Amino acid sequence: MAKGDGSTFHDRRDAGRQLARALIGYKGAKDTIVLALPRGGVVIGFEVSLLLRLPLDVLVVRKLGTPLNPELAMGALAETGYRHLNTDVINTYGVTVEQLEEEVGRQQQEIHRRIETYRGGRPLPPLKGQTVIVVDDGIATGATFYASLTALRTAKVARVVAAVPVAPPEASRELNRKVDEAVILQTPEWFFGISQFYEAFPQVEDEEVIACLETVRETLSSGKRSSG
Repeated sequence: MAKGDGSTFHDRRDAGRQLARALIGYKGAKDTIVLALPRGGVVIGFEVSLLLRLPLDVLVVRKLGTPLNPELAMGALAETGYRHLNTDVINTYGVTVEQLEEEVGRQQQEIHRRIETYRGGRPLPPLKGQTVIVVDDGIATGATFYASLTALRTAKVARVVAAVPVAPPEASRELNRKVDEAVILQTPEWFFGISQFYEAFPQVEDEEVIACLETVRETLSSGKRSSG
């Protein structure tokens, strides 16, 4: 499901609320969890989780940057250990096995740091048989997002729903082949970067990620207590 009128979102919270409304059919769904890609995706996931009354957690995935151009993804690494490699980039830039493993090692350290920071070192919750809604603030090359999807498939989840505010048309087509359902609010032809579709797109810090996770946890637990 997607539309492509090219309109912008005010900020991530606005995009998250719009995305949540598009996912309203999952409100209160049994055996369903929202997994957000930190950091920006957690702000999106925060709004989705609160409106849909679904638990929120993070799935830590890191881009593997090319040695001479760290912003260019030669792949991605998920916290589960799954690697998504872009062999075209690796071959074009002549990346050696040693260079690849060095970058993998660097990103493994950052993954461990984030798991400790965001989850207190706890592993992912049990996902087998669950419906997982994977959210981020947008898709550009898709390397990190695709790595997260394959990592979830290996965890034997029942259903994968990809949910993002914006992605280029080719990424939208690719997503629809990889997941059970793709919810993308905007698929503009003119796509230069995710930030162009947000009026405000500040960097998200660790403290905001932690606050989002704690607020959802407290809100949902208090709601269960009051209804019980």
